[in-house]
Amino acid sequence: MTLEPDELARYARHIVLKEIGGAGQLRLKRATVALVGAGGIGSPAIQYLAGAGVGRLILIDDDRVDASNLQRQTIFRTADVGTPKIAAAARAATAINPHVAIEQRPVRLDRDNAPALLGGADVVIDGSDSFDTRLAVADAALGARIPLVSAAVGQFEGQVAVYRGWEADKPCYRCLVGDDPAREGVSCAEDGVLGPMVGMIGSLAALEAIRAIVPFGEDPAGKLLLADLLYFTFRTIRLPKDPGCRCRITTG
Repeated sequence: MTLEPDELARYARHIVLKEIGGAGQLRLKRATVALVGAGGIGSPAIQYLAGAGVGRLILIDDDRVDASNLQRQTIFRTADVGTPKIAAAARAATAINPHVAIEQRPVRLDRDNAPALLGGADVVIDGSDSFDTRLAVADAALGARIPLVSAAVGQFEGQVAVYRGWEADKPCYRCLVGDDPAREGVSCAEDGVLGPMVGMIGSLAALEAIRAIVPFGEDPAGKLLLADLLYFTFRTIRLPKDPGCRCRITTG
């Protein structure tokens, strides 16, 4: 696999970075990223991953575009209202970069189908809005030893973390949240969310997916980035590995 002349021009600003270069750009072209959710987090992530030249994107979402999505999910247009999100997102991503292959999986991910849906991915980005779905994604990614980029937003706040829980010194998602599948979340419809907030967090999720494919800088696994834009604060906290985590017991 090589970069075509038009790709060399397209990715010139990546290639000039010594941390990525031509070899790193080829790694991106060979890579597959699975995105669970094509909404607030997925919308900017899909756009930046397509622009970055990730060779294959797997889009997993069973929802349709609603008028209320347009305030923050910028991959969609007014004409997309009522259409499946992944179909509209695939069209937009292809318009951004025709070199990227898009696979559409219009189903709701659950514990039973998660391993098959995520199979073949080099990185998973989870931007789903259900705690049950997040646990299913996390367990499947851990079982397949696929790096997981987990991102979430609410009102003026957001968070991003990278999990590689199969490594001896790194936590898994359950080390952070525990083992409570009945936990209830608050939806954007109930609580509201600032549009640019999801754009920022979704873009950070895309960045961490790229970093997982082409390592650069400091390894983020084992840390949680917290942003509070109401008070313009960012902080990073370390996530310890839970010695009693059931995932450690089953994978250890």
